[in-house]
Amino acid sequence: MAETRDVVELILQDHRRMEDLFRLMRSVEADRASALEEFADLLIAHALAEEAEVYPALKRYKNIDDEEVEHGEHEHDEGNEALLELLEVEEIGSEEWDEKLEALVEAVTHHADEEERTILNGARENVAAERRAELGAAFREERERQLKAGCGSIDNVRRIVKSS
Repeated sequence: MAETRDVVELILQDHRRMEDLFRLMRSVEADRASALEEFADLLIAHALAEEAEVYPALKRYKNIDDEEVEHGEHEHDEGNEALLELLEVEEIGSEEWDEKLEALVEAVTHHADEEERTILNGARENVAAERRAELGAAFREERERQLKAGCGSIDNVRRIVKSS
């Protein structure tokens, strides 16, 4: 399967990877700490890349609801807060861990579902494939830049939450 450049497909791939990581974080047989570390990096890099490269571009299209885009940004803040609460839990697998994990799953799953139904379907219908590929390249580049910077570290997540 060829690697996609379409920003909609790239975002959907990240959403599916996040779902896989949720399954690992719930599994007593998995390396939950590693899954959380990968998830934290992916969630933060994904959200920052969307906010820097994708959302501003999509707001220019009259058939994509600006309120949905702004709501998506608000939901990123909620996801970041839930992530920070999970990162701050001292014992993986504890009752507190399970509670914070489920709050994170709920926040991120709700956002991904809404984003897929509103923003991404709107982008697929109203943004030319060539432009989606350009946005995909910009999204991927910013996402990689964030990942290389260790964007999912607890200190960085705290900084992001405090600044939102």
